[in-house]
Amino acid sequence: MAVFMDLNISYTTDKKRLQSVIETASRGMNTFLKALCPPDFVQGKSRPIKVLNRLTVVASRAAHFKPLREYKAYDLVAAYPKTEKLFHAACMEFTIDIICVAATEKQPFFFKRSSVNGAIERGVFFEIRYTPAIRGSTMRRHTIANALNLMEACKGKNVIVTSGAEKPLELRGPYDIANLGLLFGLSDEDGKAAISTNCRAVHLHGETRKTALGIVHSMKNERPLTERQEEEDVPVSKRAKIEMAQ
Repeated sequence: MAVFMDLNISYTTDKKRLQSVIETASRGMNTFLKALCPPDFVQGKSRPIKVLNRLTVVASRAAHFKPLREYKAYDLVAAYPKTEKLFHAACMEFTIDIICVAATEKQPFFFKRSSVNGAIERGVFFEIRYTPAIRGSTMRRHTIANALNLMEACKGKNVIVTSGAEKPLELRGPYDIANLGLLFGLSDEDGKAAISTNCRAVHLHGETRKTALGIVHSMKNERPLTERQEEEDVPVSKRAKIEMAQ
């Protein structure tokens, strides 16, 4: 079963409202990962909730983004580049996990395929927020237009769709979000990946960024040690014949 995630719940000092947003969101997701929330703020009642801390740097000048040591304290680091030059730098150089795409205004530059491909090769993902698309017709037009321009360059690869929700009423269920992805130029398969497997990949990318090392996933071998040793003693050619016979 797919694990649906939202990597952008807007933080507010109004703890009661924040808790209401998180509880509403958790009812629609399997394991709900949230950004911009205190790590010990809330726990799920029926499902486990894992809370991630996210930093989003809005950059209109190169000096606005510096690979500070403190960035490693965040589970996710995102950049919102406001110029074409900074967008290229975010794709090719910035030590980040997410690049934000404009939603409330017209994107001031075109997405160059060379820059986008550079980000994809580095494992960086592009974020489209859906809440602006449901807040008003103007923002909906900008969100859809900017998303379609991005899809022209990335072909649906390395895209996540998040809410950026500030109120419970702004949240939508995972399948509704996947359907919104169709308006953004995503295929049905890519739309589902944008709220599940791609979000998981972002999380793992953040873990790698924080440690500057790869992640090793280990699995317990259920077979007895003596059985594994006997198999290792069998020549490779004979082992292949045994497997074919099985």
